Amino acid sequence: MPFRATILTLYPDMFPGHLGHSLAGKAMERGDWSLDTVQIRDFAEDRHRTVDDTPAGGGAGMVLKPDILAKAIDSVADDNRPRLLMSPRGKPLSQKRVRELAEGNGVVIVCGRFEGVDQRVIDARRLEEVSIGDYILSGGEPAALTLLDAVVRVLPGVMGNSASGTHESFETGLLEHPHYTRPQEFEGMVIPAVLTSGNHAAIEKWRHDQAVALTKERRPDLLARPD
Repeated sequence: MPFRATILTLYPDMFPGHLGHSLAGKAMERGDWSLDTVQIRDFAEDRHRTVDDTPAGGGAGMVLKPDILAKAIDSVADDNRPRLLMSPRGKPLSQKRVRELAEGNGVVIVCGRFEGVDQRVIDARRLEEVSIGDYILSGGEPAALTLLDAVVRVLPGVMGNSASGTHESFETGLLEHPHYTRPQEFEGMVIPAVLTSGNHAAIEKWRHDQAVALTKERRPDLLARPD
């Protein structure tokens, strides 16, 4: 069964975006995965198609209404796909979670807007809040595209070389080692001799040592994480 992504959004025209190109686009054309959108505003019942209201208790901004969003979610068949809400307060997306999602039959992704989503619909519809970083976006759509980009590329058959996805940053708990290619010399800098030595054991050791050094320098938190 192909991986199926359903996106609940106020801006369906933002999809598939860049996912309609390159590896993801070709995989979609082959039927390896599919994407459909649900316009949340279609479930508003007033003539203005209102989907938001002022926050209870006061404050700036607007909040997505639980009744409207619940109807939109309920319109999607409950086929045991995880229901995700892209949210800056969610659990940070990890490569491990990406792999877990790719092993399933798809995802249902809710794209928030405004100040956020009424907590009652999050609880009632069992939405898993997911964050792609410690920063704020204008809405959940770019975050949803990023999550799907990460998931689709590790679906079986999407990457031509099956090893391509297993030696990258975060797959082994380390950042990836530096890469080089021809020409041998560029602006006075040469490719490290070990990489052209033909000694595969020495090359693997060099790559591992470089990955450890880069991780210690740039992301020491990764080394402190439990396996």
